[in-house]
Amino acid sequence: MAKFELKLPKMGESVAEATITSWLKEVGDTIELDEAVLEIATDKVDSEVPSEVDGVLVEKFFEVDEVVQVGQVLAIIETEGEDTKVEVTTEQNDDDESEELVQEVVESIDKVIESIAPVVSTDNRFYSPLVKNIAKEEGVSQDELDAISGTGKDGRVTKNDILEYISNRGKQGKPQKVVVNKAEETKAEPNKPASQPAPVIASGEDEIIEMTRMGKIISHHMMESVNTSAHVQSFIEADVTNIWNWRKKVKDGFAKREGENLTFTPIFMEAIAKALRDYPMMNISLQGDTIIKKKNINLGMAAALPDGNLIVPVIKNADQLNLVGMTKQVNDLATRARTGKLKPDDTQGGTYTVTNVGTFGSIMGTPIINQPQVGILALGAIRKTPSVIETPDGDFIGIRYKMYLSHSYDHRVVNGALGGMFVKAVKDYLEAWDVNREI
Repeated sequence: MAKFELKLPKMGESVAEATITSWLKEVGDTIELDEAVLEIATDKVDSEVPSEVDGVLVEKFFEVDEVVQVGQVLAIIETEGEDTKVEVTTEQNDDDESEELVQEVVESIDKVIESIAPVVSTDNRFYSPLVKNIAKEEGVSQDELDAISGTGKDGRVTKNDILEYISNRGKQGKPQKVVVNKAEETKAEPNKPASQPAPVIASGEDEIIEMTRMGKIISHHMMESVNTSAHVQSFIEADVTNIWNWRKKVKDGFAKREGENLTFTPIFMEAIAKALRDYPMMNISLQGDTIIKKKNINLGMAAALPDGNLIVPVIKNADQLNLVGMTKQVNDLATRARTGKLKPDDTQGGTYTVTNVGTFGSIMGTPIINQPQVGILALGAIRKTPSVIETPDGDFIGIRYKMYLSHSYDHRVVNGALGGMFVKAVKDYLEAWDVNREI
């Protein structure tokens, strides 16, 4: 029998750790190749970790709510045949050494994570990203968090611990942190009220619904963006009659040949990628007083999740894709977003974001910038409208297909001229569509 180490896989350049949200298999369970063993969560997306082998789960190194670094061993799967994978080097009769090895791994992870988030984690206590996010969103102070009695390993505060505290703190008040000396006691300000959100009064007939984990992350991300960027908007109307008629003419043949549904989204994405190439100072991010000009054009595409929330998968190097490639990328990401199959790397590295508010019937919107980007474009619904059409023989009224483009941008680094010229470039690309284009 051989032993295979199931490790936390690499999930993108900016993802270094993940929180275990649930184990789908228990010790002693049989596991098939590519079968999901556990579920994990990052700040961007939830995903599953599949097995790379057939076998039996014989050991788990982490519990739910614990944080694991990329490359760390999650579990041991016993397989048939010779041991071609890296084995755990402890002998069966050497349980003490095995426990010490696991403890050393856990302690080393603790040190790494504490160095990443020293503001919240203390010398004596470690808090997972999930617990820290809940504390921040619910207004739980550092003193309150330090005073909560943890039921997790080594006294750690778990998700259930902090949620139970939040649900009861209105009834029993804040826990008091132990004052270790008189110096600390004199520094305390017992009469200073804590900054807490105003309580919401619910009647007996109201339904109380807890926000989902993803909903809380999105809420925090949106407030952070509003508090960071100086949002300003520019609006422009585009005549997309040529695109409407061209798509109607080619979509059936395209579906038969490529096996893909040709929607308007990849057409719009192509135009936006071209405009970003023309105006590279829209393809930037701001870090303090430093502007980072991005080499690649990676378009984020807001997509709906099964629970109604939105997520932003990213089309990498969008300006290098032809329309067929763009269509396949758009359809693949949208499908995997709806079915909850996105990988963490799918949401990383975006440099500019597009959201299609027209899907919900809105003719325009004022979207919030997806940090640390500096711009986001909302695509409104396409409508048939009476319009003045200019011709060499004079003006006349005709029916045209039109839509509004709503451009939100960060006025700290993008002035009105650049913001307006960029969205005008998108309009010009759409209106100049070649009705005889072949794909």
